Amino acid sequence: QAQLVESGGGLAQAGGSLRLSCEDSAKVYSFHAMGWYRQAPGKQRELVARISADGRLEIADSVKGRFTISGDAAWDAVYLQMDALKPEDTAVYYCNALRGGAVYWGQGTQVTVAS
Repeated sequence: QAQLVESGGGLAQAGGSLRLSCEDSAKVYSFHAMGWYRQAPGKQRELVARISADGRLEIADSVKGRFTISGDAAWDAVYLQMDALKPEDTAVYYCNALRGGAVYWGQGTQVTVAS
């Protein structure tokens, strides 16, 4: 069973940067797709960015040009480099991974951007 573990969240000033990491601590799978979602208070969870083993890249318009998603060659880890942070980026960020019909989630990491 895959176990996604996130790290790298915290407090940043507007205009600053943070880097999120997500790894499968069980090292069981090479996933077909990995990505990041976020959920702000009172809002629905939304896709931030996702990459697939077949080369597809999805990234939310709200973060284009500021956030960069990358993965490792083993397809068991994914990273999110967040630059030019804005207060509206404040949310809990969740790692997500897909393999076949199974969906895996991390526990979430808080990102807070102060104005």
